[in-house]
Amino acid sequence: MLKQRLLTALVSLLILGAVLFFVPSFVARFLIASLFVVGAWEWGGFLGSGGRSYRLAYAVFIGALIAGLNVNLSGAGLLDSVFKVSLAWWLIALGWLPFFPTGIPALVAWICGAVVLVPAWAALDHLYSQSPALLVFGLLIVWVADIGAYFVGKGFGRVKLAPAISPGKTWEGVLGGLGAVLLLAAVGSRVLAVDIAVLVPLCLAVAMLSIVGDLTVSMFKRTAGIKDSGSLLPGHGGVLDRIDSVTAAAPLFVLASSWIGLQ
Repeated sequence: MLKQRLLTALVSLLILGAVLFFVPSFVARFLIASLFVVGAWEWGGFLGSGGRSYRLAYAVFIGALIAGLNVNLSGAGLLDSVFKVSLAWWLIALGWLPFFPTGIPALVAWICGAVVLVPAWAALDHLYSQSPALLVFGLLIVWVADIGAYFVGKGFGRVKLAPAISPGKTWEGVLGGLGAVLLLAAVGSRVLAVDIAVLVPLCLAVAMLSIVGDLTVSMFKRTAGIKDSGSLLPGHGGVLDRIDSVTAAAPLFVLASSWIGLQ
């Protein structure tokens, strides 16, 4: 299983590198948007027993929101508002998690999916337009946190983080992931020429919010009785299973990196 996960991750990284650094920008932006439309198709599985019709309707709905926002991306004020709404949502989600299991009506799931997916797409699209390298650094924070949490949790995990939502996650894993992010911040401060005292809080905040994103999507999956959001990525599940942490982390990273002058 681990070999399959590693192989899928390697292939995905190669594709991502090609998309970000070698294909024309309009193609890259289209592919980034398409990734979130696929994520919307998978989110449609959380909306009830409507099967493919629910999934297709939700993919069209999110695609339309992305297209509409894309037309107005030149408005910096609009983007800033979208990211702040997203941040407010993730703080609400953090407060929601301890109360799981709770029933989630279909209408609430429709709205939550939009607030999860659309701002995250806007954040990645904005970062790509500003600097593909900066986008990679934002993704690295999430990936390093995830890898550190996985291996430390496997080796030393005892105290469950949220057993009703994600039984495999532990507080030891969280600490391991944050420790790995500290090392990344130390390296990043040199590469990006940013004071480490400024970059460390940014990276830790993004990493911690990424955990909230992971748990929140898992909460919706649990409510829908689904283990994985899809099967597109062997060993990993679906697109949502790979971008759940990013959906929470990306809008915060955009806001915070703007505040410290990285953009």
